[in-house]
Amino acid sequence: MPYINLKTTKKVSDEKCEAIKTAFGKAIETFPGKTEAWLMVGIDDGARLWFKGDASSDSAIVDVELLGTTTNEYAEKMTAVVCDILNRELEISPDRIYVKYREYDKWGWNGQNF
Repeated sequence: MPYINLKTTKKVSDEKCEAIKTAFGKAIETFPGKTEAWLMVGIDDGARLWFKGDASSDSAIVDVELLGTTTNEYAEKMTAVVCDILNRELEISPDRIYVKYREYDKWGWNGQNF
């Protein structure tokens, strides 16, 4: 039931989208009990983002949403992995990436809640 949404200033090719989706699928396993089998990924490219008032360099914001709770330890690990993925795949500097976490106790699918 996790969801990862990437919003970036960079235009992302279909090939890079697939690579990022696959990398996020592995990264979600950072959290105990989470797998790609239930992961939904969104990639919004070409966004108009100003980081620290500056749009001259590429930047990104990533939302990681989870059913249930996690610890700071796992979130720290995930932040490092996400920054590594975006630096490797899109050449976005980690100091221009925000990663946010949201935890939910209610999550619906297929006409019912888990």
